Amino acid sequence: MDRPGAVARLRAALGAFAEKYLPQQEHWAVALSGGPDSLALTAVAARLRPTRALIVDHGLQAGSAQVAQAAHGQALELGCVDAQVIPVVVGVAGGPEAAARTARYAALADARGADPVLLGHTLDDQAETVLLGLARGSGARSMAGMRPHDPPWCRPLLGVRRALTRDACAELGLTPWLDPHNSDVRFTRARLRSEVLPLLEDVLGGGVAEALARTATALRENTELIDALAQQALPGATAGVGLDVAALAELSGPVRREVIRVWLLAGGGRGLTDLQIRAVDRLVTDWRGQGGVAVGSDLRGERLFAIRRDGQLRLRREPI
Repeated sequence: MDRPGAVARLRAALGAFAEKYLPQQEHWAVALSGGPDSLALTAVAARLRPTRALIVDHGLQAGSAQVAQAAHGQALELGCVDAQVIPVVVGVAGGPEAAARTARYAALADARGADPVLLGHTLDDQAETVLLGLARGSGARSMAGMRPHDPPWCRPLLGVRRALTRDACAELGLTPWLDPHNSDVRFTRARLRSEVLPLLEDVLGGGVAEALARTATALRENTELIDALAQQALPGATAGVGLDVAALAELSGPVRREVIRVWLLAGGGRGLTDLQIRAVDRLVTDWRGQGGVAVGSDLRGERLFAIRRDGQLRLRREPI
């Protein structure tokens, strides 16, 4: 029996995703860049349910407006009920890749209305995300990858390889836009894609991308369990303006550190690393009268410290 074509396989993946996560959703939006992943996704999405295409123009490359307009035309030709080009201004915080991602997600969130947004991330993107998380050294959470369904964001193609979307475009006679940034070695993800993953596949005998994606799933399941246990434990650990050290000490290490992470985020912490969280954890498990632990924050003109005082973990702000 012949194997189904690329379009049929993408349609099956999207159909299974919709049945599992969006059974009552009558219509949806799709984030369309014009590249092969999002273009193939738009093509199959528009055949399943009424679809709006949201096209973010980052304005980072010459001719970006023309690329966006071309994607707009393709979306309507593919049967989308509407297509919208959204120009954005990209900042500088976190570097060019992170800043573009922040601007893109903010624009999509504003434009989607009540619709879930389909994103064209594939298994290859998931593998790259796991490697990036591994390099950060921030623990299992940073390697848990992207969730298939993280409302309003939907990633129905996380189980298929990137090559399948290119094959689908070819089957449909579509000409996708090939973003030069995706092959620009100035960008870390581009080097992972073009150099690191092919080398790993060669050295380890293939199947690396799939193995990394499976690893992300396993780690995500573990972190979600820890998250649930931490949410149950947090009320019992909360005391006054801080966290009760004695109550924290009764918790298992992973759950205790997740309680600390949630507490730090609620107090203004941002960009927390595993090293920072473990240093705060030692205020509970290895208390020797040490001073406060500086943690990343979103405070302007101030630094944020976690300290231990009177049997509690507390937050202290200091001017820079």
